[in-house]
Amino acid sequence: MEFRAARSVDEALTCLAEVGDEAQVVAGGTDVMIQHMRREIDPSVLLHIGRLNELDGIATNGALSFGTLTTHRNLATNPLVAAALPALAEAASTVGGWQTQEVGTLGGNLCNASPAADTVPPLLVADAHVELRSAAGTRRLSLDEFLLGRRKTARLAHELLTTITAIPLGDRSGETYLKLGRRSAMEVAVVGLAVRLTFDETGTVASARVAACSVAPRPYRATEAERVLAGSRLEAEVLAEAGRALVDSAVPIDDARASSAYRLRVLPGLLARAVGVCRDRVGADGS
Repeated sequence: MEFRAARSVDEALTCLAEVGDEAQVVAGGTDVMIQHMRREIDPSVLLHIGRLNELDGIATNGALSFGTLTTHRNLATNPLVAAALPALAEAASTVGGWQTQEVGTLGGNLCNASPAADTVPPLLVADAHVELRSAAGTRRLSLDEFLLGRRKTARLAHELLTTITAIPLGDRSGETYLKLGRRSAMEVAVVGLAVRLTFDETGTVASARVAACSVAPRPYRATEAERVLAGSRLEAEVLAEAGRALVDSAVPIDDARASSAYRLRVLPGLLARAVGVCRDRVGADGS
């Protein structure tokens, strides 16, 4: 296997244009190297982009913009992220241990396309988009369009994921990411759930966004549960109906961490907890 270290984005794009499917892009390597050791991937070229400072960092201009090399640790500890996208900060703080968080990148987490990717549900409820660059130009996709299935994305072989953008919380809005695992740290999610709620002045839900991971081939927005919550005052019967809608949208599997039946059983309670956190953060009691 040939190792190439890109010294610029243009150099990385030139490499991808030359070798295409034979290349594997790597930055932190927290997923790539494990997959290589397990013989799940066997690229001819390993293209390292981890030193490209132009692909790192967080900026704001209405939306929040993240370079693909932004680390989980940066997401978890950055005050701007904590204020504007608290669910993303919470999710990033649960990714592996601090060693993984220090080197693992947001772009790598998205391109790895794991069904259990913690950062994806918070980004989905924040209407995230990704920017893909190639020697031929740039294109922009919603995160939902980008993620196609387990280990599968819409990135073409000659493209590089460079930027992720997300819409921050608005007024009278609250969000959270809750993760259920067999341990409280360094654990892949049995179920992950992000919820973002916006309330009007009376305490009624003006809009609702719900996204889940580890219960389908890819993380996804639970649009029917969102429809149930929107326009309500989060009465018990509404939460029960939304929980049923969330369960109906899920297609979990049995694996070493949990059974599909267990995953389905815990979803309604996790949704009710997340809704309660959102309501408490906004103080939306209608009084």
